[in-house]
Amino acid sequence: MEYETILLQQDGGIAILTLNRPTHLNAFTLQMSEEFLDAVVRCYSNQNVKALVLTGAGEAFSAGGDVKAMAELLESDPSTFFRKLTTNLDGVVATLIRMPKPVIGAVNGVAAGAGFAMALACDLLVASAKARFKMAFTGIGLTPDCGVTYFLPRLIGVKRVVEMAWSNRELSADDALNMGIVNEVVAEADLLSRVRTVGAQLAQGPLAAIGRAKALIYEGLGDHLETQMERERNAIADSSLTADFREGILAFQARRHPKFIGN
Repeated sequence: MEYETILLQQDGGIAILTLNRPTHLNAFTLQMSEEFLDAVVRCYSNQNVKALVLTGAGEAFSAGGDVKAMAELLESDPSTFFRKLTTNLDGVVATLIRMPKPVIGAVNGVAAGAGFAMALACDLLVASAKARFKMAFTGIGLTPDCGVTYFLPRLIGVKRVVEMAWSNRELSADDALNMGIVNEVVAEADLLSRVRTVGAQLAQGPLAAIGRAKALIYEGLGDHLETQMERERNAIADSSLTADFREGILAFQARRHPKFIGN
């Protein structure tokens, strides 16, 4: 698929996916959602991609759904549009979460609505000092989508999410940091270099173990303790058969840094 609304680049083992409609604050159209889904599936399948960075072009991460496109459908059938759009974006979220590789969000500006959801679907979030976060849905008479009501209550608690959903309260980068939504806030000029550094560090790590740990963490969010412990048992048993486990033990014994190969 040829991309017109996103950019997908690879720098060594790091893929950088940029939402690229800067004059529209990277708001999602149906075409953009299709291209976005295709790109993340490609990153999932590409064995040369060890880590994925997600960011936005220009002044925004993503303002969510394209309100202009929504307005053009008011006299026809907006529900069909929303079903198609959310099916694609839900596929993006599921692929990011199930991807056995680190996904790092670089939030460079506003992340609202579905844009906020895409940020929440990243494993780690680094925000510039000018980043802003907002649910935005009820502001145009919509309900949250793309997993916001799954992830956000687990991060910040039900009452805070209810307040954000009803009031459309906007969070600053520091607000999001204090609430545990983002991992780090950096100067705008340092954002991409910082996420590249984080991505490079993770890409050189024990990727099989990182992927299994990621799966355990997300799969454990809604399951019983016994089920989760069984998964942990299976995962650690599988991990013990890898070359990275062997290298980790040998390096520990030799008191040197391990040289992981990702399997």
